[in-house]
Amino acid sequence: MYKHILVPTDGSKLSLKAVKAAAGLAKLSRAKVTALYVIEPFTPRVTDDSLVPISAARLQAEYKRGTEEMAEKALAKVKRSLSTSKVACEGLFMTDAHPWRGILDTVRKRKCDLIVMASHGRGGLASVLIGSETHKVLAHSKTPVLVCR
Repeated sequence: MYKHILVPTDGSKLSLKAVKAAAGLAKLSRAKVTALYVIEPFTPRVTDDSLVPISAARLQAEYKRGTEEMAEKALAKVKRSLSTSKVACEGLFMTDAHPWRGILDTVRKRKCDLIVMASHGRGGLASVLIGSETHKVLAHSKTPVLVCR
């Protein structure tokens, strides 16, 4: 069956539903699980001249610290959830401007044979305007994807 399952997470309750599905599959097939949190890169904002200037380097450092903290918290939730199922899990985070691409790069590098991820279920105009990382993974992945809602 499956040997290595990738579970992308954003820390939401919905992504934890995907974690539970991955846990069940991993337990049945004795697969290992890798949890992934993708951080979008820092993009400096244009500021009003009346604002006190803050160095871009300082802003970038604060962004990095804050986003990595969020990633660690999200990954800790996944690890806690999987530990109750007695499933081995490695958590990692990375930076990529396109989270779907970061997910697929990780699948390739880690030789995952299944992606289990959540979908917020936006349809129609909302999905066109907002875009869906899940939809992009489905469109570009050569690896099977299980979508949970």
